[in-house]
Amino acid sequence: MKTKIATSESIESYLNDLLRISHFKDYCPNGLQVQGKTHIKTLVSGVTASLALIEKAVELKADAILVHHGWFWKNDDPRIIRQLHARLKLLMSHDINLFAYHLPLDQHPEFGNNAQLAQILGFETQGQSEENDLVWYGKPNYSSRKNTLRDISTLVEKKLGRAPIVIGDELQSIKKVAWCTGGSQGYIDIASKLGADVYISGEISEQTTHASRELGIAFISAGHHATESYGVQALGKHMGKTWGIRHIHIDVPNPA
Repeated sequence: MKTKIATSESIESYLNDLLRISHFKDYCPNGLQVQGKTHIKTLVSGVTASLALIEKAVELKADAILVHHGWFWKNDDPRIIRQLHARLKLLMSHDINLFAYHLPLDQHPEFGNNAQLAQILGFETQGQSEENDLVWYGKPNYSSRKNTLRDISTLVEKKLGRAPIVIGDELQSIKKVAWCTGGSQGYIDIASKLGADVYISGEISEQTTHASRELGIAFISAGHHATESYGVQALGKHMGKTWGIRHIHIDVPNPA
């Protein structure tokens, strides 16, 4: 069997095809955002391309960084100054590639954030909303026979290592769950239309509480970082195994 040669070009081509980036209209460019050295032997993965992650990648002599939250967002200041300047300067001075995948990584059926969160929390995935296929739904598959809101919120805290914000009656029975990681609290109406008993997202807004109460659907805010830590990690592991390169996942703690 011919060994694959891991170059920035071959890695990008593989990831772009795997995550089907052409199917998404996103808020940022997906793929290779900053070009670095040609050959890749060590890949570091992390949730966000922060300065702390880049510094760790430099320590590990990484050739590439793979993240969910990259740079060059739609409403960002296009100038390379201040925070972005510091990040970019460090990245380029060490010739490190930066790969970033946003919505394509959220939705992927195996390595996506939604798929990985369902696996971590023990949900049986039944489908995706036709209105917005980023919202997934299914049923809990816990050891508890009652499957109350308290049961689910307790498990969320245990598995994600972060106490969630919970809106609803903790003794309410939960038979159908809807979820979407990160800053997707605005999709609670879609979760309600799906007939879900609870909607799980990463963040919560002021109006989310009112929507939850008025729509009659419980809500759990489990943390943006916490709900999106698993997709990029699973994808990084896959890349390491598939391409025969060293992969290291770095978690930069974030309470948000």
